Amino acid sequence: MAGVQSVERAFKILEALAVAPCGVSDMARRVDLPKSTVARLLSTLEATAAVERSPDGLTYRVGPALRGIAASIDGSMGLVEMARPTLARLSALTDEAAGFSVAEGYLVHYLAQADSNRTVQVRDWSGELIPMHLVPSGLAMLAHWPDEDVDGYVSRSLEGRTQRSITHPDKLLARLQEVRNAGHAWGREEFAEGINSVGAAVVNGDGRVLGAIHIHGPSYRFPASGEDGRIADLVMDAATRLAASAARLSR
Repeated sequence: MAGVQSVERAFKILEALAVAPCGVSDMARRVDLPKSTVARLLSTLEATAAVERSPDGLTYRVGPALRGIAASIDGSMGLVEMARPTLARLSALTDEAAGFSVAEGYLVHYLAQADSNRTVQVRDWSGELIPMHLVPSGLAMLAHWPDEDVDGYVSRSLEGRTQRSITHPDKLLARLQEVRNAGHAWGREEFAEGINSVGAAVVNGDGRVLGAIHIHGPSYRFPASGEDGRIADLVMDAATRLAASAARLSR
């Protein structure tokens, strides 16, 4: 029962933060709990990005994990269905697998994939959750986040999966600037040995990141020599078209 009680208390805190940011003392009064309990729960919620400290460091507010979930609940599944024809077209044009993903907190959640007809291809990652800095789709979405959310991400420990993974905050910040300038991100065996990928963010007219589209394939053949630019253009065009489709649907 103690676990259930902690969940109930954490939910009360999140409900209060949804109304307005506040500090530990104010929160304790709002939810009628001891300050020590509130501080412990806020620390746990902060570790999962469900809450974050405001820039002044004195108060807490709803964090990127909850904002990402809230943004994805209504729109993600509709976007997945809209994305499927685009993914199929990208797969046909490149003869590699193409996928769609969204951000869930500090993770990339892969939601759909269109496979190629090749015998050897990257497996379907749908349903998997991967740290954003390890994959191009995550880098592309991170590059469009507000500076304060990016700062929150890079302040955490950056795990690596291969020798090419980015694990240093300054290198990640520099990489994100490159992605902003290019409009897409390439990843060459940064998440898994033998897999290369390129991704672009799906961004609406207000600058909100709706998700990302990517193409990935075995590193021994993808991308083919001299094809980097063409493939990146295809992914960016697909992301732009999906964002436009989402905008028309929301009218």
